[in-house]
Amino acid sequence: MHHHGYLWTGPKQRFDQEGLRRPPHPEPPPADSRPELIQRYREVVAEFPVSDLPPIETAHWLMKPPALIRGTWEEPKEAAAWLGERLAEYAPRFIADSDRDRNRLAALLNSTAERLGWGGDVSLGCYLERPAFLSLALVTCSPNRVTPDHPCPRSQ
Repeated sequence: MHHHGYLWTGPKQRFDQEGLRRPPHPEPPPADSRPELIQRYREVVAEFPVSDLPPIETAHWLMKPPALIRGTWEEPKEAAAWLGERLAEYAPRFIADSDRDRNRLAALLNSTAERLGWGGDVSLGCYLERPAFLSLALVTCSPNRVTPDHPCPRSQ
């Protein structure tokens, strides 16, 4: 078991494009469906696997290209340390003062290491200035508890 780290920052309105953050349904719409539904399905099929947008479900990061992985760690504490470094890096841009609270961040990192230790995933999001959004995720891999059939993106 190991853990992959992911980071995305961008405009909040792009993050809100939830249709592009969901994988396509396994079955395409019937041929007699409305043309806009068929077109939307085709867009999602083409865009979801290559888009850098964070998926709605954290485990679906494993369906994304390996180039989006920002780091891989065997130990949960190492992965949590990476998360802590990213939070410290972006903290000056956080809109909410509570997101900068040191005690809150320390507790968050402890719970992150604990969750990764039992095979869970961690996903965090913070609003940044200029209405931007920061998304951070740590995904347990090989296997993932939620999607055990997804192969490790590094092995594809």
